Amino acid sequence: MKKEIPLSVPNLDIEIVENLRECIETGWVSTGGRFITEFEKKAAVYAGTEDAVSCQSGTAGLHTSLRILGVRTDDEVIVPTLTFIAAVNPVAYLGAYPVFMDCDEYFCMDAKKLQRFCEEKCEFHEYRRDTNEKSEKQLINKETGKRVKAIIAVHVFGNMADMETIMSIAEKYGLAVLEDATEALGSYVTEGKYAGYKAGTIGDIGVYSFNANKIITTGGGGMIVSRNKKYLDEARYLTITAKEASPEEALHFVHNEVGYNYRMTNLQAALGVSQIDKLEEFINIKERNFNKYARLLADTEGLRLFPFTPCIRSNKWFYALYVDETKFGESRDALMHRLIESGIQCRPVWKLTHMQKAYEKSQSYEIEKAYDYERNVLNIPCSTNLTEEDVEYVCEIIKGRHKI
Repeated sequence: MKKEIPLSVPNLDIEIVENLRECIETGWVSTGGRFITEFEKKAAVYAGTEDAVSCQSGTAGLHTSLRILGVRTDDEVIVPTLTFIAAVNPVAYLGAYPVFMDCDEYFCMDAKKLQRFCEEKCEFHEYRRDTNEKSEKQLINKETGKRVKAIIAVHVFGNMADMETIMSIAEKYGLAVLEDATEALGSYVTEGKYAGYKAGTIGDIGVYSFNANKIITTGGGGMIVSRNKKYLDEARYLTITAKEASPEEALHFVHNEVGYNYRMTNLQAALGVSQIDKLEEFINIKERNFNKYARLLADTEGLRLFPFTPCIRSNKWFYALYVDETKFGESRDALMHRLIESGIQCRPVWKLTHMQKAYEKSQSYEIEKAYDYERNVLNIPCSTNLTEEDVEYVCEIIKGRHKI
């Protein structure tokens, strides 16, 4: 009998209805209400930061954060090519330019190539963009002559980028670091300099996402975290359209700079306060199902289920299967379509961002491994309501042993 198994869907409990009922009965359904404050406090406690600022989406959080970190028109930001395009678009929103980096074996930015790019393709010297700016040492791209201002480290599929190396490079060259932890809420470092640090709390600013396919969801929405309170205060100000806070100015809607209407709604936060309490439970389910997949697929030649980054506790958000066509006897795409026809939702990794039409003229550096992953990696079902029987069924279909 054919089963329908989605790739990654929300795991919602009926108890959430009580929170939604309160929003409806009190009328607090928009961008104000007690659940927003409660969700921010819970997120901050979980992340280990003093505060957190909720926002409309992970993308909104990234856009706001890049502005706070001083990215301006004609600056450059080093980004990974193997990522969802929303991690890169905020660079363009600010009139800046992405420089694309290859991935490492765990899908995250290749920190060794990042270091080589900074050493070989850039110069670090006194630089001043205009007469109003103080001259100081900055990293300048030799090919473009533009200032490299920041790095966006994306933690892909619940892995974590090599933050120890990335932060060392950033410190050496005066670069800001934005952690795109939209896929890595709950992942944290277990060894080394940043042992105990949660994804999103190592760089200058980190951003989480609560899209419907994430490990916890508010339907949409995001969260900005940082160990720098000044950044969080600025984030809160900018995401409420830069509305001045004094009673008189607030009464008259005074906005002294351009801000963004990026606030989270109370309805979204009402989901979030319940969901975040279940995060560790969801991670345990992810771990259980990943281990079962690994056991059941271990003896299949030509298939490799990717492990997660060493020296971290991963949230194991997405499972990635490498398909070696020569050994498996079927291409990644053929397997993907066979699974879809069997009712099993799956997907290839993203089209590489530096190959997207909007960015095809952008600079990229030594892209190699990302091409291999784009061709051969398949994401398979990983929802937190996936049963062990579902995992067995998916593996049987993958192996071609189950007849529909």
